[in-house]
Amino acid sequence: MDRATYRAVHDLTLPTPDGTTQIDHVVVSRYGIFVIETKNMKGWIFGGERQAQWTQKIYRHTSRFQNPLLQNYKHVKALQALLDVPPETIHSVISFVGDSTFKTPMPENVTQGARFIGHIKSFRDPVFSEAAVEAILRRIAGGRLKPGLATHRAHVRSLETRADPLAERRCPKCGSALVLRTVKKGPRAGDQFWGCSTYPRCRVMQPLG
Repeated sequence: MDRATYRAVHDLTLPTPDGTTQIDHVVVSRYGIFVIETKNMKGWIFGGERQAQWTQKIYRHTSRFQNPLLQNYKHVKALQALLDVPPETIHSVISFVGDSTFKTPMPENVTQGARFIGHIKSFRDPVFSEAAVEAILRRIAGGRLKPGLATHRAHVRSLETRADPLAERRCPKCGSALVLRTVKKGPRAGDQFWGCSTYPRCRVMQPLG
């Protein structure tokens, strides 16, 4: 990609009301902001856009991992809160690298190898001026936590806290307490999730873990 048109920011850690979130790559351009989550995996990959867990199969070994679209949703919302830009200008992109094969149909923003570049370039309508792009980059630089070992360790502690079912959790949108709730209807009845205590005023939900 033309680096003058598509400006990349790597390894971006942002503070959130419930700790921190780490973004692999962000590409800022006149055509939008692209939040890229990379997955270095091999084997067969099965998943659906709305499934909480996807499946990786390597020969006879099967394992599950969090739906990267849901994982990247938090990244997108954190960046949107920092930048205060219209939500339609920020796009989630998932890039699988490594020797993996999709065995189920994937959304167009879930890509393999360098195909994420073509997906980004498919957005052709300008939504930002050149001045706005520079302002966005300055705001990212001012809002990110300083890259380095200390920030990485703090992020790991944040993840450990979120994995602790007894730890206090805060809504990443409004800062109110998150409470443990249970799905009462539908195919996911009985599943638990974290929901904002101010529901229905705030409808933020987060998966366990």
